[in-house]
Amino acid sequence: GTERGRVVGYRLTDGHSGRSAVYLPGVQELTPAVREQLDDCACLLVDGTCWHDDELIRLGLAGKTAREMGHLPIDGPNGSREQLSSLPIERKIYIHINNTNPILLEDAPERLLVEKHGMEVAMDGLEVQV
Repeated sequence: GTERGRVVGYRLTDGHSGRSAVYLPGVQELTPAVREQLDDCACLLVDGTCWHDDELIRLGLAGKTAREMGHLPIDGPNGSREQLSSLPIERKIYIHINNTNPILLEDAPERLLVEKHGMEVAMDGLEVQV
């Protein structure tokens, strides 16, 4: 059909507090249906696979863009940082980060830009309370 990509994610809601976390490890596009799931969530764990759409092509590691492989890049026009940074979500955390993504380096300008926009980069052992 004409359907683009597919997103598999989970919305986890605490039965006591009613607070939710949304887990989106692989997202190609932030469609209206996906954005609707972000309403009133306290924490978003979102796909941070690539910084640039053509990151893997630039490095000679793949012949497809991030979007073609089902991953919305962080930077660039309509990237996830641009689309998500202003949303009223307490914690926005990038997960599923490829080893080519410069945000893994704590002193990288890309990492600092993410943090400047109120977003976090997940590290091994991260625990989140909702």
